[in-house]
Amino acid sequence: MTTGPRALLRRGFDRAERLLDRAFGPDWNPLAQLGPLGWFLFWIVAVTGIYLFIFFDTGVTDAYASVAWLSRDHWWHAGVARSLHRYASDLMVVVMFTHLIREWAMDRYRGSRWFSWVTGVPVIWFVYLSGITGYWLVWDKLAQYIATTTSELLDTLGIFAEPIARNFLAPDLLASRFFTLMVFLHIAIPLLLLLLMWVHIQRITEARTNPPRGLAAITLGALVVGALLSPAPLGAAADLATVPVRVDMDWFLLSLYPVIESVPAGAIWAGVVGFTVLMIGLPWLPARRDGAAAAVFLDHCNGCSRCVEDCPYAAITLVPRSDGLPFTHEVEVNPARCVACGICMGACPSSTPFRRTGNLVTGIDLPDRPLAALRAEVIRAADGTSGPGRVLTLSCAYGAAAGDAPGRVVLPCVAMAPPSLVDFIISRGLADGVAVAGCAERDCHNRLGVAWTRARFARERDPYLRARVPRERVLTVWAGPTETARLDAELAGFAERLSSMPAYENLRPLDPDEVADAEAAAAERAAG
Repeated sequence: MTTGPRALLRRGFDRAERLLDRAFGPDWNPLAQLGPLGWFLFWIVAVTGIYLFIFFDTGVTDAYASVAWLSRDHWWHAGVARSLHRYASDLMVVVMFTHLIREWAMDRYRGSRWFSWVTGVPVIWFVYLSGITGYWLVWDKLAQYIATTTSELLDTLGIFAEPIARNFLAPDLLASRFFTLMVFLHIAIPLLLLLLMWVHIQRITEARTNPPRGLAAITLGALVVGALLSPAPLGAAADLATVPVRVDMDWFLLSLYPVIESVPAGAIWAGVVGFTVLMIGLPWLPARRDGAAAAVFLDHCNGCSRCVEDCPYAAITLVPRSDGLPFTHEVEVNPARCVACGICMGACPSSTPFRRTGNLVTGIDLPDRPLAALRAEVIRAADGTSGPGRVLTLSCAYGAAAGDAPGRVVLPCVAMAPPSLVDFIISRGLADGVAVAGCAERDCHNRLGVAWTRARFARERDPYLRARVPRERVLTVWAGPTETARLDAELAGFAERLSSMPAYENLRPLDPDEVADAEAAAAERAAG
């Protein structure tokens, strides 16, 4: 068992998610919906911000007066909206950093996945800039503290003709145009944030930007309850003739301000640059070495687009045919986006281990682990099964069955195995039943592997699991890395049920040629 910091943190997340599964179910698990929740919170902040703008007045005295009026005289709608605006912003920060830490723990930020990580780094800063400019608009004691501290820090850059901090030295030095500028920034920065969030998901197929409705309702309801029970505080009006002594700090968005006060400005800017560079460079510290990208074999590809639709990372596209065969399109793989999960191989209609004409080649295959080698692994793994109720397990490398075991074939994703492979195992008598042990149902490591496998077995998505395959001889288990006890119990129960079943009627044992092909494929893979 791996015990490094990442593995330990991942197991910690898995245990926490199992507890949340009991409360919310796997589909509504908040830790598995952090990305969609972030989008949902952004829209709450945007809608409440637009509503608050209706009541907001710009001006040195008008700004605070309008906020006080909507918070106190109209607390039942505008005041609640202001509290929602603040608490949704705070929760967005929590969701954002939890999402970041979780993706690091799951090792889903390196290799071909670097793009989403790197484009997420500026999102962090734009979230903070949006929050800081919003607090300035309130123009209470907290806003005065933020304005003076921020302007003093910016002045250390030496990029302004005159120090901007001097605007906050006395009441008569601050003009109403300042609030007009802050309103513009508080609108422009969130719009740029939205653009960055859109870029962030561009290399993801079927990106989830909406949480399940039930989870969204629970989140919004909790925020409304919090807004009613504990309205967002409003301090005394800003007074540039005095220095704020005590303010109600928002520790989610403004936690760095006490540090800015106590640390030299040079160290602050060095920390900002260093943190940004470190975060951007993290996917290459060290770099992840994924397997070779999927390869297309046009002699077996008719351009059906199943692999295009099933790829979780938009790594496969349809392009005009180039080999003269009577098809309009062929598929093309972008190696920079491919993570070698093998889902495309499992989606290809030509991926069938039953084929006996020539070499076992499929339309799209993994060079490091082609279908021929996978069939050979399955045949050899069958030798590890024994006794009544023999079970051959096809497992995910990121789930409870990630370790090597007799009668087990570990895959980068269970959706790599075409449904015909399950048929092959049972009909050839390699095992009495097949267990497909994927990663946790709430969050597939390769995003869509669990969903596609379930849909294929339910005959809802091509390629189907044939109707002739007895479903009582197929078990699916979705279990995270800390659920080995449950996995073992389900496999033991499955083996016991198989042992009481009559022999499979349509059994057709392997012929010598299939065994020879498997041995040759295994030898070829071992040789390089």
